[in-house]
Amino acid sequence: MTEKQKTGGFLGWVERVGNKIPHPFILFLSLMVIIAIISFVASLMGAQTINPTNGEEVIIKNILSGEGITFALTTTVKNFTGFAPLGLVLTMTLGIGMAEDVGLMSAFMRKTILGVPDKFVVFTIMLIGICGNIASDAAIIIVPTLAAMIYLYIGKNPIAGIAIGYASTTAGFSANLFPAGTDALLAGITNEASAIVGAPNIELTANWWIMIVSTFVLAITGTIVNNKIIEPRLGKYHGSHEVSREKVSELESKGLKNAGIALLVYIAIIVAACIPQSSFFRNAETGSLLTGSPLMASIIPLILLLFITVAIAYGKAVGEIKKAADVPKIMQGAIEKMASFIVLAFIIGQFIAWFNWTNMGLFLAVTFANALSSAGFTGIPLFVMYVLLCTFVNLFIGSGSAKWALLAPIFVPMMFLLGYHPAWTQFLYRVGDSCTNVITPLFPYFPIILSFINDYDEEAGTGTLLSIMIPYAVIFLIVWTLLAIVWYLFIPLPLGTGGFIHI
Repeated sequence: MTEKQKTGGFLGWVERVGNKIPHPFILFLSLMVIIAIISFVASLMGAQTINPTNGEEVIIKNILSGEGITFALTTTVKNFTGFAPLGLVLTMTLGIGMAEDVGLMSAFMRKTILGVPDKFVVFTIMLIGICGNIASDAAIIIVPTLAAMIYLYIGKNPIAGIAIGYASTTAGFSANLFPAGTDALLAGITNEASAIVGAPNIELTANWWIMIVSTFVLAITGTIVNNKIIEPRLGKYHGSHEVSREKVSELESKGLKNAGIALLVYIAIIVAACIPQSSFFRNAETGSLLTGSPLMASIIPLILLLFITVAIAYGKAVGEIKKAADVPKIMQGAIEKMASFIVLAFIIGQFIAWFNWTNMGLFLAVTFANALSSAGFTGIPLFVMYVLLCTFVNLFIGSGSAKWALLAPIFVPMMFLLGYHPAWTQFLYRVGDSCTNVITPLFPYFPIILSFINDYDEEAGTGTLLSIMIPYAVIFLIVWTLLAIVWYLFIPLPLGTGGFIHI
């Protein structure tokens, strides 16, 4: 249970109103009904628009038609099992849950975190979370979970820890200190759009310098938001979760030593496997370890194996794992805790499938993109409106690559003809694509984060999560947009290697 110190004001109103929203399962079921009604009415009205990227008509399809009902019934199982976060969450739970249940996480926190000043803990979590997209969506599960544990161990509200982890990995998703798979994916789409008007191609590091700066700016911003707004509002935690604050015993120290050795050996094996140019982890055509490589495609199972490896090394040393059969039993216990999420994943999978099939998200995105492209803005007003458009579209289309595949063929050529480099257009998109992830219930990980919060506060609802995340979303959006404007006006440096603002 969380004892809030501040329940008034706008955020208090958001929480009170938001918590009147039904349970997420009922919410998504209700949204499916709304989709059915809107698709039926829009279909009767002949709602349609033209997708400027390919000239094809975008028609809202009626899910209540014979074709729609057939789709809904024949894809039900596929929609459930194909719901991307389902496999990711359960896979990560096997590893993280095992490490937690054998006592590794508790011992590690007490050994490393308790003596660190709070101000460094918050900033460190933020920095790690923002850079977490190098592990793709896995970071959205790992970082909030670990951040909650860290906060619990240092005697602070674990819900604030979840908020830090969620904000850093999701609202700051596109920033990083290192090039990641996101850079390669977006650059490929950007270059395809550039070819439409003969604009220059960009490298995957075209936004690298400004993303390094963005990482530190957002980490500092997130730390301030946490310290000044979120923690004071949430207050102290008075829930049932208890943690040991005793010093690490000799047996636990031995376990941590074994886990550390196992970690180093594991990393050494992976690094050694990546070194040869003929490595099976490299892209067979380019030899890259980042772009289209088996290494990036294997990141989630590799992280799972890492957690299992160190958990077994620790568990055997402290006596929690005595025989091989103990390993699957511990994993089973971890998965049992995810029963409510599995039920929720079923209905969310159906909702997303219906929403995509009806073309509603695409219809809205094309409509607003066409409106902005014909509005005649230039300079800073154009940049701000473009970021806001990307932010708005992000509320309805979850996939970052899908959004960019839609928007890039419109705005890369348009802004190139106005004198702006494709790297600049791509960077502004990344700003708008990230910040509102944390406040849209349509984002697949939103209900997952809510389930994490419910583990610490059963009374928390959708409004609770929204009221916690709105400050992060709004302030990140303002600060990141201001950084773009400051760079545009005052910093005579490229955005990255071969990436500029002007042609």
